[in-house]
Amino acid sequence: MPRRTALAATALLAAGVLALTSCTAADAPAPTVTGEPDPDASVGIRLVLEPGNLDIRETAGAALDQILVDNVYQGLISRTAEQDIEPALASDYDVSPDGLTYTFTLREGVVFHDGQELTPEDVVWSLQTRKDTPAWRDSARLAAVETIEADGQTITLGLSRPDSSLLWNLTGRAGIILKEDDGVDYATAANGTGPFVLSDWRQGDSILFTRFDDYWGDPAQVAEVVFSYIPDNQAALGAALAGEVDVLTGFDANLQEQVEANGDFALVLGESTDKGTLAFNQNEGSPLADERVRQAIRQAIDHQAFIDAASSGRTQYGPIPSLDPGYEDLSDVAPYDPEAARALLEEAGADDLELTLTIPSFYSTTIPQILVSDLNEVGISLEVESVDFSTWLNDVYVNQDYELSFVLHTEARDFENWADPEYYFTYDNPEVQELHQQALAATDEDAAAELLAEAARIVSEDHAADWLYNGASVLAVATSVTGMPSINVNERLDLAELAKSDG
Repeated sequence: MPRRTALAATALLAAGVLALTSCTAADAPAPTVTGEPDPDASVGIRLVLEPGNLDIRETAGAALDQILVDNVYQGLISRTAEQDIEPALASDYDVSPDGLTYTFTLREGVVFHDGQELTPEDVVWSLQTRKDTPAWRDSARLAAVETIEADGQTITLGLSRPDSSLLWNLTGRAGIILKEDDGVDYATAANGTGPFVLSDWRQGDSILFTRFDDYWGDPAQVAEVVFSYIPDNQAALGAALAGEVDVLTGFDANLQEQVEANGDFALVLGESTDKGTLAFNQNEGSPLADERVRQAIRQAIDHQAFIDAASSGRTQYGPIPSLDPGYEDLSDVAPYDPEAARALLEEAGADDLELTLTIPSFYSTTIPQILVSDLNEVGISLEVESVDFSTWLNDVYVNQDYELSFVLHTEARDFENWADPEYYFTYDNPEVQELHQQALAATDEDAAAELLAEAARIVSEDHAADWLYNGASVLAVATSVTGMPSINVNERLDLAELAKSDG
């Protein structure tokens, strides 16, 4: 089954670096803007995690999706910030009742940033090459696609079996349309069809987008966007107050008073699919192979403490966040109960347990501090091993050499990882795998969501991991800026509506 790299999302996650970028039930309003939009404006946006290279075909990491998808590269269809699917390079699309035929009408008059026209052949080549090239990210997401054909401006995908996730997958990397046999150096440059051209990359500092004047849709409302990579929140705050950036993403809600002090910025909170995940290594020989130990750890943790520490947030007790199909409130599965945790550890003969938490060093120390304190209360001694991300990738993600690990998984609709026994979560439940396959085969969205909800409850009841919080988009936005996305900004930043006033 397809393996989604949520560490793509993890690195990406540094975008949630604060570690506690969570979400409130009532999102904060965007700032009020006075003055007319300036079409010649430049907008500076602070991001946290810079990509290692720009190759959207092969390089993992949400740091690429975050800025390149929608803005530079596009697919036949896209998704809104609210996670709804909408036409993009296709003016419309249709799915047959049996779920085996997908038909798209390709727009005419679309050109690439190099001035060459987008052709139906480019679409067929892009999708077929993606499907046939395992080294390209999300290649396996097109596994059910048997034929890809063009007849004039009509693109038809024929499936060997229904796949309820296909449309969603086509809004991401699996559906990106490239120019056939393009000679662009993808590692350092880009050639897409989106409203912005990738004009410059100063590695270690910033990436510059400029408006594409021949864009097929409504033109971008600003002349340029400068993404500045500033990992430290205090440094980012200083840049904002000095007028060097207009938007701070991955921000800390606890700094609201400072950023809003002079009236030039407002804190904005939005929902996201970020999942602060505490993974349990359940491989044979690990103390966490015992379900009672895993349950004890979950019930020893005060999830509300993470929300309180962030001054914003939402608890989460299962693998599916509220924005995704199949979400259900699973707080009844493992409620905070230190006494019950102690009893479970005693029953398991693990009342003097010593464990190690492996966590990437770019996360806030707040998370391990809470975990150390809570687990100590029930008799578990927790050693924290803070490592650089490349070490985490090698030791935890690749070699599964860990006991407990924390990472923020940002990708939407990534439940498939719980149905993959080879994924670093080390969770293997055939019933969950079967329910996931049934959800993929469903031709009705509601039926698919019900199957995912059933599978997610099993995952939580198996105590396959703990989900410390559902993160959020935490931004500080200048009062001169409108149209800045506020939902799921760690994953995607569609800047088509971004504008800046001259007042």
